[in-house]
Amino acid sequence: MKKKDNQVLLSLIESLMKSDKPLWRRVAQELSKPKRQKVEVNLSKIDQYADEGSTVIVPGKVLGSGSISKKFTVAAFSFSQNARKLIGEAGGKPVTIDGLLRSNPEGKGVIILK
Repeated sequence: MKKKDNQVLLSLIESLMKSDKPLWRRVAQELSKPKRQKVEVNLSKIDQYADEGSTVIVPGKVLGSGSISKKFTVAAFSFSQNARKLIGEAGGKPVTIDGLLRSNPEGKGVIILK
């Protein structure tokens, strides 16, 4: 079995596993999956399921397909360039999962989308 060699990803998984909150452990489990099972979510799906002003975690990559009609915070391991631009133009905020972990260690009001 091949081990992960992305040091940034390994460091993130390790810091998430140190948390005692089930939300962060679940995100770590999703990030630990093999590459072919990685999560990729389009903006249209996030717009469909997220409420105005909510915080969403995507344990993978956010893709820029679709449009956004609401303001929300999206945390993900990575973003496409177009996704970052569209989230910012809609008044939302794209952040890293690590950044969200530091600003909201309790994980309150956060939903996981995959």
